[in-house]
Amino acid sequence: EVAAAAALAPKCSPFGLPPKKVGEDIQKATKDWRGIKIYVEVMVQNRQCTVQVMPTASPLVLKYLNEPERDKKKEKHRVHNGNLKLDQVIEIAKLIKHKSFSKTFTGTVKEVLGTCNSVGCTVDGKAPSAVQKEIDRGEIPIKE
Repeated sequence: EVAAAAALAPKCSPFGLPPKKVGEDIQKATKDWRGIKIYVEVMVQNRQCTVQVMPTASPLVLKYLNEPERDKKKEKHRVHNGNLKLDQVIEIAKLIKHKSFSKTFTGTVKEVLGTCNSVGCTVDGKAPSAVQKEIDRGEIPIKE
């Protein structure tokens, strides 16, 4: 949804940008992420703004669950009880690797598994914490 111009005006006015146009640009950039909260980076250069979507682990997990859109006004709290494959978790880890605080790729995969745990979904039919323990024991090798 396009944000109200009144909400964007205090942030856009100092740069000389029209808030309505910035809202429309944000809407165009985030049309694939409908119903999911996501970070957006707005860069301004020569009074022109470019909008870039900055997905973190939790919006990517929610997108990979392929759940239908939710209307925030009608449905307040949704339970995300889907199932992801370990390959999907590794794909998500590759996408957020540059933002991760982990030294190794295995640590990044375990960060995504922690996000799966907080979202409430399972990985290969098991609890994400159980998959983390299997990775720690060396039962599941992680290759980049």
